[in-house]
Amino acid sequence: MIGPEDPPPYTIINEHGKGKILLVGDHASNAMPKILNKLGLDDVALEQHIAYDIGSKKLIHHLSQHLDAPAVLAGYSRLVVDLNRSLEDDSVMPEVSDKTVIKGNQNMSDEHRNARIHSFYTPYRKAIDMMLRRFKQRQIVPAFISIHSFTPEISGFSRPWHAGVLWDKDPRIPVPLMRNLCAHPDGFHIGDNEPYSGKHLADYTIDHHAEASGLPHVSIEIRQDLVNTEEGAERWASILDDALHDILADPDLYRVWQSV
Repeated sequence: MIGPEDPPPYTIINEHGKGKILLVGDHASNAMPKILNKLGLDDVALEQHIAYDIGSKKLIHHLSQHLDAPAVLAGYSRLVVDLNRSLEDDSVMPEVSDKTVIKGNQNMSDEHRNARIHSFYTPYRKAIDMMLRRFKQRQIVPAFISIHSFTPEISGFSRPWHAGVLWDKDPRIPVPLMRNLCAHPDGFHIGDNEPYSGKHLADYTIDHHAEASGLPHVSIEIRQDLVNTEEGAERWASILDDALHDILADPDLYRVWQSV
């Protein structure tokens, strides 16, 4: 389904970074393969939060440089296939997103669905697995950090958080990270499993690639209006770098988590 003028299904940046960290961006792109004809949407819709995590690509590029960490970024819109969902989740190819009907996702045949999985979903999963294997070959248990952004308002509700830290059982990164962000002199409002929850099944990339293997991990959400410019993305990359510094400097972090 990817034509000669279409982008690849994923991009790896700073591939040989020295940091013992892997960054991932499930929703970093709003690109559409030409064959899908924008799923029946107009260009305005494709610039909205339903299509991608606005600013997350910029943020990941800057954070990758701050941490000297490799990053795997999605090549296509979450509306083509949502890479942060399991294939058993109905929202993996949503027919409706935030009250917007996605015509191109209606009444899909099994053949078409499988073609999307083969073209977009599987290559991204394999790219993450490949990067994790490289760490394993070097006998490194890497920190796994998933970067997202969230819309400031949804369904008429104004979200008060500047950022959210999503987690489930492993507290090694998220708990001190929240403490450090809350201590920032700008007085940020930081969500603990808000505006989404790391305990929810929709947090699939973390669950599948990190939690299941006991890797230290966290999913970070930044409000989109704070990172939708290069200046904002760099500012928040610097804020996250500072907040993560002591956490990532602890050699005891890089061990497989054994829950009790």
